[in-house]
Order: sequence, then structure tokens, then C-alpha cells
Amino acid sequence: MTEPIRFPTKIAVLLRNDLASWQRLNVTAFLISGIASTLPELVGEEYRDADGTSYLPMFGQPVLVFAGDRATLVGAHSRALARGLRLAIFTSELFATGNDRDNRAAVEAVGREKLDLVGLALHAPRNVVDKVLKGASMHP
Repeated sequence: MTEPIRFPTKIAVLLRNDLASWQRLNVTAFLISGIASTLPELVGEEYRDADGTSYLPMFGQPVLVFAGDRATLVGAHSRALARGLRLAIFTSELFATGNDRDNRAAVEAVGREKLDLVGLALHAPRNVVDKVLKGASMHP
């Protein structure tokens, strides 16, 4: 049996725990695209099946998904920014927009302290992610 790989970093998504199922999936997909686009070194090699068909590469390490209430998200957001971490964020207003331009405008219209966060994603050393996500639990 192969030893499990222990990564020195974590890719984590934190979702507000009152979202509908479709919203959790949508928010996770959008947030993780921010990590993949800015940290291409986290993406592995292309996949190939036994017939030689190639498939798009994916992250080379797991993505952990957590849940928490609004206060947990606000706290995680503040702790991440205080540590100088870059984040992907998703606010409730983005459910009403239909494109990237309008998404960015919706975020830009609200001050940092008033963002209605429903999700965030980050990549950092394991212990830093654990501190930032204090109070969150693994998504059920």
C-alpha cells in the first residue's frame, strides 16, 4: 500500500452554511477557478485513459470544502487579509448577475466591511489555512 501524500499547503473553500445546494456547487466552482487561474503550479498533468484519450488537468492536491455561518466567513476573511493572503470571494449579489463584468462591478460597489460573503477560497501553508478557517467545519 502506498503512503498517503501529505501536502505542505491546503486549497480550501469556505461556504456559508445557509446556501441552497445549487448555490454551494456554483459558488465552489467559481471560487476554485480563482485559485487555478492565479496559481497554475497547483495544476497537475493532463489525464489519459487506457485508450489514449486525453482530459484536462486538475489540481494536484485535494480541495477541502468547509462550512460556517456568516460570522465565520467574516472572521476568516479578516484573518486572511490580515495575513496578506489573496482570496477569491463570492458575495450574495453575484447570484443576480450573469457575467464577469457585472460580478466585478457588484463587488466593487460594496466596501470590504460590508461585503455579504457567501464563500471564499484560499491557498496557503496548512497551518495558516487552519488558523484562517478557525470555527469552520468540514462541509457535510
